[in-house]
Amino acid sequence: MSPGTLFLAARPGPGGRAGILGAPLDLTESCRAGTRAAAQRIRALSHSIETYSPVLDLDLEDLDLADWGDVDLAGRSMDAALAAIEAAFAAVLSHGFGLLLGGEHTVALAGFRAVRRHYPDAALIQLDAHLDIRQQYEGEAICHATWVNRVGEEFGFGNVVQLGIRSGTREEFGRARRDCLLTSFDLDLPEPIREQLAGRPIYLSLDIDVLDPGTAPGTGCPEPGGATFRELLRALYALRGLRVVGADICEVLPDTDPADVTAVAAAKIARELLLMFAR
Repeated sequence: MSPGTLFLAARPGPGGRAGILGAPLDLTESCRAGTRAAAQRIRALSHSIETYSPVLDLDLEDLDLADWGDVDLAGRSMDAALAAIEAAFAAVLSHGFGLLLGGEHTVALAGFRAVRRHYPDAALIQLDAHLDIRQQYEGEAICHATWVNRVGEEFGFGNVVQLGIRSGTREEFGRARRDCLLTSFDLDLPEPIREQLAGRPIYLSLDIDVLDPGTAPGTGCPEPGGATFRELLRALYALRGLRVVGADICEVLPDTDPADVTAVAAAKIARELLLMFAR
């Protein structure tokens, strides 16, 4: 693990009732690279917000929060990088709730694999502008545009819920609508799907481009028509009561983030996820 600025109110890992792990994976970005710098930037911007959430009436100061640093991915191939992230995140999860800070969205494949080590019946909720369910993209079978396909192949598409989706190929939409538990343009989780997920361990994967580019411009593949920050928080708060055991926040791109508005949005989302789901 590499040293650096700790997330707000966190102590150095290992351990912790909740743990943060940076995954600076940046190997297959097809539009704009640079997400390897996101985890450290989100940590830095976390110190511009308060530890207390007035909506949740909870405070990070009261949470045993450990920051495990970043996984060292220098010189690693995609397979080796994902294996390293999976092993490190599995260690975080062995202590409690885990939050991954990407990195490109392929990070989520490693995150879900790690969750499945501890929780074999875990489901995936993906908040994203893009389906990411291609079988291959630009010659790559594993990349930021295909990771959901690999999740489905390894663990079953019936365990995948996709929310906030507004971009993909015709083929992707056909496969997603046919095979996934749910693929929806909306952010809200329908009650029948919520009932199916009740009691199951859940991994929540959040691509920052689920937000509209006007709200979160600092991302590699911005897609117009997304949620406002308040709409996204409302959807996240509505997930309270579900058994979310791990999560990620991916695709923040500091180089295209004026005034760090995307990084600070990610930091606030991270705070709320930690306070909602760490037990």
